[in-house]
Amino acid sequence: GPSWKESPQPFCCSIEDPTKQTKFKGIKTYISYRVTPSHTGHPVYRRYKHFDWLYNRLLHKFTVISVPHLPEKQATGRFEEDFIEKRKRRLILWMNHMTSHPVLSQYEGFEHFLMCADDKQWKLGKRRAEKDEMVGAHFMLTLQIPNEHQDLQDVEERVDSFKSFAKKMDDSVMQLTHVASELVRKHLGGFRKEFQRLGNAFQSISQAFMLDPPH
Repeated sequence: GPSWKESPQPFCCSIEDPTKQTKFKGIKTYISYRVTPSHTGHPVYRRYKHFDWLYNRLLHKFTVISVPHLPEKQATGRFEEDFIEKRKRRLILWMNHMTSHPVLSQYEGFEHFLMCADDKQWKLGKRRAEKDEMVGAHFMLTLQIPNEHQDLQDVEERVDSFKSFAKKMDDSVMQLTHVASELVRKHLGGFRKEFQRLGNAFQSISQAFMLDPPH
């Protein structure tokens, strides 16, 4: 079936060194991350709100592509070490998906996010991305009609095949979502207690071995 062209310049991106920063003489506090794309080697520093801006730009620009969610915002406890580390891991997973996608990784707004280190230039690029008119259904204007003659029956068969695939995929994803939600609910309820009992049993065995140390 239809597929995206491979990225002409594959790359990856690291997210490291979450650091607590302040502005307005300490009135506002936030966490910044060092973001380093492999194809430039030059780090930029981004806050969660910058990731959130990029995520919303991607949703607005690419309505026919599934863009994974960012880790959720959190009003309290966001400066605790465990939360910061967990958020960093999730941002890394999110970024890995973005850089590996042959279309999303080539988006100008994404390149701006990865490369712009100057505050003034950041604001200019941000406004430029937000004024982009080629969004939503307008993406149809970017499609190119093949120059060669197309056999009508062949085209109809391809369209019908893709329609069947899309419907089957949609139904299957809905089923998977339902089953996964039920499984999560069970693990938060009765299964949780069962796993705790299992853990206690293994802990009891380990305590037994501690009573017979090697000589």
